[in-house]
Amino acid sequence: MARRKSHEEHANHEAWAIPYADLMTLLLAFFVVMYAISSVNEGKYRIMADALTAAFGGTPHVVTQVQVGQQQLRGGGNDNPSVIRVPNAANSVTDPGRLPSMASQMTRPVSLRDHEQLQRAERQLNQISDKLSLALAPLLKQGVISMHRTELWIEVEINSDLLFGPGSAALDADARQTLGKLADVLQDAPNSVRVEGHTDNMPIATAQYPSNWELSAARAASVVHLFADHGVQPQRLAMMGYGEFRPRASNDLPEGRNRNRRVMVIILADSAASADALGNDAGAVIAGQPTADGAGADAPARASGPARPAAIEGVH
Repeated sequence: MARRKSHEEHANHEAWAIPYADLMTLLLAFFVVMYAISSVNEGKYRIMADALTAAFGGTPHVVTQVQVGQQQLRGGGNDNPSVIRVPNAANSVTDPGRLPSMASQMTRPVSLRDHEQLQRAERQLNQISDKLSLALAPLLKQGVISMHRTELWIEVEINSDLLFGPGSAALDADARQTLGKLADVLQDAPNSVRVEGHTDNMPIATAQYPSNWELSAARAASVVHLFADHGVQPQRLAMMGYGEFRPRASNDLPEGRNRNRRVMVIILADSAASADALGNDAGAVIAGQPTADGAGADAPARASGPARPAAIEGVH
C-alpha cells in the first residue's frame, strides 16, 4: 500500500496583524482614559477655587481659563494679592519666639506703626528697665549681670556661673533669689519674654546632656520654669538653646569661655500695654543714645538689623 505524502503547511505571513491590532486597541483605550482625566469640570473647579480663596481671606472671583500659549500678565485680573489681616495687638499675645530677631529686620513692627502706640510702648518699656535697674543694682555693679536697651526690647545677660554649676542645669538657692527679683518685675508686666541659653565650646557628652545644645536648652528651661513659678504667665514665655554656636568672645581663653556661658532674658515691647500698668514709682526715664551692642555674632540678627541696642546709662 502506497504511503500518503504529507503536504507542507504554508506559513501565515500576516500573523503580526493580530498583536498589532491589540496594541492599537490598547493605545486607543489609554488615550481615551487620559482625555477623560484631563477634562476639568469648570463648575466644580470654580466652587473649589472660591471656597479656598474665601478660607484664606481673599475675595472670591471667577476663574479665567488660560489657553495654551497665552501668558498670564502681572497685574491682571487674577494677579491681585489677598490682603493679610494683622491681629489686633490688644487681643493677642506677641509670640516671644519670633522677636527680636524679626523686629530687627524692619524699622517698626506692624503693631507699633501707630505713633501713639509706639510712644506708649516705649514708656512702658522704660518703666520695666528702671525697675530692673533698681532690683538688680548690686549685680549690675559687680558686672555679673549686664543690661542693654533698644526701643523694642530689653536684654538682660546673666553669667551662667552665677546660676549653674559646671555641666548642670539645676538652679541653687542664690540663683533662684537672683532670678526671683527679675521675675517679680516681670510678673505684672504684659510683655512677652524669651530666655536664651548659651555655653562655651567645651564638649559635654553625658546621658542627660549629649551635647551643649541640650545643656543650653535645659538651662533656659530652668529659668522659664522659675519665672512661671513666680507668677509670670506661661503663654508669655519662650525658650531657646543655642549651645556654643553664638559666642560673645573667643573660646581660646578662659575669660572668653566664661563670657560665653550666659543666659539671656529678652523682654519685648508691648504695644497694647498702658504706661501706668507698672505704677508710677519707677525712676525717671533713662534715655540712652544708640550705641553698638557689642553682641558680635551672638545676637540673632540683632547686629545686622537697623535697630541698634542702646546701653542703659550706668550699666556695663
